[in-house]
Amino acid sequence: MKEFKHKEGVYVPNIGIDYPKDDPSTRLVEVKVQDSSQGRWQFDETYPYIDNSFGYKFNRRLNALLLSTIIAAYHRICLGLRIEGRDILRKYRKELKGGAVTVCNHVWREDAVMVFHAVRKYYHMHMPVYAKHLNNPGFYWMLRFMGGVPVPESLAGMRGFNAAFDSFHEAGDWIHVFPEAVRWDCYTYLRPFHKGTFTMAYKYDCPVVPCVVTFRERKGIFRLTGKKQIPLFTIRILEPVFADKTLNRRDAVKDLAVRAHREMEEAIGVIENPWPAIYED
Repeated sequence: MKEFKHKEGVYVPNIGIDYPKDDPSTRLVEVKVQDSSQGRWQFDETYPYIDNSFGYKFNRRLNALLLSTIIAAYHRICLGLRIEGRDILRKYRKELKGGAVTVCNHVWREDAVMVFHAVRKYYHMHMPVYAKHLNNPGFYWMLRFMGGVPVPESLAGMRGFNAAFDSFHEAGDWIHVFPEAVRWDCYTYLRPFHKGTFTMAYKYDCPVVPCVVTFRERKGIFRLTGKKQIPLFTIRILEPVFADKTLNRRDAVKDLAVRAHREMEEAIGVIENPWPAIYED
């Protein structure tokens, strides 16, 4: 069996988490409301997956303003956030004009916002989110109004969910997905990808834009702006990955996922990784 191994020089923070070594889908973030029937929202056909109300649009604009100003400043000052690779977006401006699917390793509670900063998309970005988190009052406003759409907990809800993302794509908006699905804070390897992300990209015939979050040791002035054990962050935009249309749909989706995983693993600095690239059916 392979061992976990990085390239020389990769910074590995220690924030006191004992990461599982047998199940990469283990959920490490506490779920406040386990039973959705007891929460504010039920994630079935009754949920407003598409919301064109004034209140929703107002809160989305307010959220975008907050993310692009106050949260952006917090990330720069307290997390030392660096953004790399924006030149790639300019290089592929034509291919990205009709929208894209961004993917990223899921390693911090605000890493989605870091992706939004990197690609400079706030109001026109949408993402599937774990439904139960929307019944957590501490997560609700930020997740919902930054474009979070809950993955339905019933088959009946899937029609509205799919219609919502069809609508977003038709408008030329971008979609962000964490293909690892669950968050492991400050984890420095890449876990397997769920293929649903890449099925979506294939369906919409749009590029996958991989991003990776990596870590730096907290030094200098940043010792004054955050806890010593919390690292500094870098987000890097990588070359887009395009579906191979010479393959049938099933093989093209798998190939797209594997190539994105390989590119991200290289950028993170992983040499050996026991986790597979994708979850097999």
